[in-house]
This record gives sequence, C-alpha cells and structure tokens, in this order.
Amino acid sequence: MGSKSAEKMLEDYAGVHFSGFHRDVTEARNSKPVATSATENGYKEPFIIGVAGGAASGKTTVCDMIIQQLRDQRVVLVNQESFYYDLTEEELNHVHEYNFDHPDAFNTENMLCCMEKLKRGLAVDVPSYDFRTYKSKLQARKVNPSDVIILQGILVFHDPRVREMMNMKIFVDTDADIRLARRIRRDTVEKGRDVKTVLDQYSKFVKPAFDDFILPTKKYADIIIPRGNDNHVAIDLIVQHIHTKLGQHSLCKIYSNLYVIQSTFQIRGMHTLIRDAKTTKHDFIFYSDRLIRLVVEHGLGHLPFNEKQVTTPTGSVYTGVEFCKRLCGISVIRSGESMENALRECCKGIKIGKILIHKEGDKSQQLIYYNLPKDIADRNVLLLDPILATGNSAVKAISLLLEKGVQESNIIFLNLVSAPQGLHVVCKKFPRIKIVTSEIEYGLNEDFQVIPGMGEFADRSCLRSASEEKALGDVQQVEEEASKEDARKKTEVSLEHADSPGSQPPGELAEGGRRSPPGWWTLRRGWQLRRRQGGHWEWEEEKNTCFKSSLEP
Repeated sequence: MGSKSAEKMLEDYAGVHFSGFHRDVTEARNSKPVATSATENGYKEPFIIGVAGGAASGKTTVCDMIIQQLRDQRVVLVNQESFYYDLTEEELNHVHEYNFDHPDAFNTENMLCCMEKLKRGLAVDVPSYDFRTYKSKLQARKVNPSDVIILQGILVFHDPRVREMMNMKIFVDTDADIRLARRIRRDTVEKGRDVKTVLDQYSKFVKPAFDDFILPTKKYADIIIPRGNDNHVAIDLIVQHIHTKLGQHSLCKIYSNLYVIQSTFQIRGMHTLIRDAKTTKHDFIFYSDRLIRLVVEHGLGHLPFNEKQVTTPTGSVYTGVEFCKRLCGISVIRSGESMENALRECCKGIKIGKILIHKEGDKSQQLIYYNLPKDIADRNVLLLDPILATGNSAVKAISLLLEKGVQESNIIFLNLVSAPQGLHVVCKKFPRIKIVTSEIEYGLNEDFQVIPGMGEFADRSCLRSASEEKALGDVQQVEEEASKEDARKKTEVSLEHADSPGSQPPGELAEGGRRSPPGWWTLRRGWQLRRRQGGHWEWEEEKNTCFKSSLEP
C-alpha cells in the first residue's frame, strides 16, 4: 500500500479511518498455478464488522476504540453516511422536510458494491458527502483493502445482503435522552443548525425512524453494547475475539470443527524445508516428524479429559486432569504410517490400525484392506493421513469407521497440510468430526495434487517394508566395502613411485603426529605408511600401540 494514499486517508475523518501497516502480502505470483479463491491468490479475506445503533449513540467512538486496540492490524472504517443520495433542487428547497434516517435516503447499492470490492481485495472510491451542500464532493476517497473493515451507520443491518457480508455485528445501545443531548450538541456545532430545528427534526423524523427501522435491527446483532463507549469491558472482549479470528484461516470461520495450529517462524521454517524440492530425504524426514509431532500433540488436546487430584512430593495437592485411556490410531496406508511414530511417542502402548484405499484421479476410490481394533467402537480414534487433497479417501476411511460403530464426534482427523477442496468435502459431510492441520494450501492442480504442496509424501519420507529395508542395507554395505577397496587400490598405485629407502614417505604428518619406530610413519585419519623392502610404501591401519617393524629399512 502506498504511503501517499495512507496519509490521505488519515486526513479524512468522516468516511475512513486507517490504523497500522503490514507488509503487503498481495504480490503477484506469476509462477503459481491458477487459483480458485481469494486466499489462493495470496490475499486473505478481511474480517468485516458492522456497527449499528441510533443516531449519536456512540458508534464512531466505539469504532475508534476498537481501531486503537487493533494497532497492529490494517483497519478501515467506512461510514454509511458517505452513501447518502444527493438532494435534488426541489428537495434542497425543503431540506427540513427530508428524512435522513429513512432507508431510502441511502444509496445501498453503491455501498454494497464498494464493500464487495473491498472484500475481494480491491481498492474502492468511497463518496465524500458534504452535509452543508447535501451533495457528494467531486473528489472521492480512495480506500485500500485491509485486514479489518468496519462499516458503521444507523441502518447497516437493514439490508440482508449487507448483513450477510459481516463476520461480526455490533449494536450500540444508548439511552434515548443521552442520544438526544449528543445530537443537539453535534448538529449545532458541526452542522450549524439551531436547537429548534434539531428538536423538530428529532421528533418528526429521528425518533419515529429509530422505532420503525433501527431498533428492529437490534435482533440481528451478535453483540449488544450497553452504554456505548463507556463499556470498556465489552470493547476489550470484542477486540480479543477479533484478534482470535484474524489469527484463523478463513475456513476456520466457516467450519467450527476445523483447527489450524498457530503458525510461528519455527513452523513456517520447517514447512519451507519440507516443501523445498532440494531438501535431502534425511532432512525431510527429520523436519516432517517434528511437524507431525506438533499436529499430534494439538490433536490430543481435543480429547476428553477427567479431573484428577494427585499428591506432589512436597505433600501438596495438585488438581489436574488424566489422559483419555480409550484411544487408538488409524493410519491410511501408506503415507499415514509416517505419523505412527509421533503418535507412539506421545501415547505409550497405543493400538494402531490400518486402512488401505486405492485411488485413481479425483473420483475412483476403492477400499482394499483394513485392520482395526476389535473394540474400536468404544474408542476415540485419531485418523492419520499427512495430506488431505480431494477428501475422497478421507470420506472413505471415515465412512468405514462409522460402519464399525465409531461415533462421529469421537474421530479426530490429523494431517500436515489440507487443500480447501478436501476440507469442504469432509467438513460438510461429517460436521461433528474434528480436523487438525498445520497449514491450509492454495488448492489443487489439474492432476489433483495439492499446491504448493510437498510432493509425494510417502516417497519423500522413504517408507519401506522390513524386507525392503534389509535389502537396501545389504546393498549399501556392499557399496561401502567396494568403495573402501577402490580407495585402497588407488593409494597403492599412487605410492608405486615412492622415494628411495630412507626418504620421507608421501603425504604429511598428522597434526600433532609423531613418527613411529623405524619403518613407520603416523599419518592422518588413523592410518600409517609402512615401508617395505624394495623401497615402496603401503597403507596399513594404525594399531593401538606402535611396535617395531621386523623389516628394517
């Protein structure tokens, strides 16, 4: 976001308020495949708050207090008053008879269009209404997309299309006498009206409009703030809730059973490593295991617990909880097996079953094999699969668990990364299971692979059977012995032209090394050169003690 536009917005009081700056994360990604949603383009949908209430109820002050506490977020405040219709010449001649508190006084279509663009991450031009001329100024205010958008006005809850865009709806409820006193002070000072005109307008338009149009929208509010800006407790709670929601992925706002572990630089760093195609298999396994352990620990936190009291070594009583005992893990072969070790490290002696599903493309799913605990219907189940792509395999596995008597609410699905398409499929079909993941991806490509993804997880994590591991170990042992023999032969060849007897052998003494008894030289890496008769040298592994050669030079 340009600093010039930000400074301009800071100067504009009535229509837009701006607080806090973040590094722009909406840069174009030319190398990325075509995305399917706003978040896939690198832009996170904003958190939209609607603030309604009667005239002079303290809406703007409440919004300012919220913005001040959200100083580490990009926030814009859009005022419904900016969208008043321009008055015609006839209406201007009878301006005191015009009802500014009626829904028809606002250009709701223009306001809706502006809000939709801001929600999609586009900059908009918000009208600047002049209450002295009752017309919009020629120069509109440019508003850039932000993390939080606050739309405030007396009738922002009146149109259902506007309400549906809001993530949080707040109604500021203030006593009518206080609102009237504030209105008199505001209209006489800011708008240049006399007290009689203000009272006449209040009794003729303002109060009836409040009773007919504004007060009925109070039922749509998620939060009602009594006493307006004097209620600091309510505002603090609202800000805490906003911070929580801003830390969530947009899908978490849709599905309450979806949990994404809190991102840190450590987690982002580990994701960077396992997503890098150049990362070695050893490093991939190491860092993916660390991430899997975090996901497992987070998933275990959603299990039921019972309160338990214990006596500490100091004789004190500690009130805590005891772990859930009826628990098992089910891995989806074969990549799901990579999560078993982390689960075993967290849950000693846990039973783990297997499910094998053959999949081809997007739709073809076939259950090939399963081995489940006999009493699985009485257990909480941790379903293990590191990558959730289309969600079809997950649906097949969960359906099998339900057929075996497992309660839907007793299933926790653990994975490293999830595609939005798969989350939609699973969450809609099984709304009572819990899904725990470490990151939500951009989407799927034409081959139904998760993007940006990390490739074929099972192949990169080197999952092999016991027989495969033994065969690989034998091959590696043979290769190491052959390599050592080659090195020995090369050394002998290089020493064929050694100096005459009595000369120093090739190479150099090891750091801090010493010469052995006649016929021996101590070299680097625990090897010695031994001079043979005829003047040539041979490598020989250094012994624990040096002994005198029987072959004197």
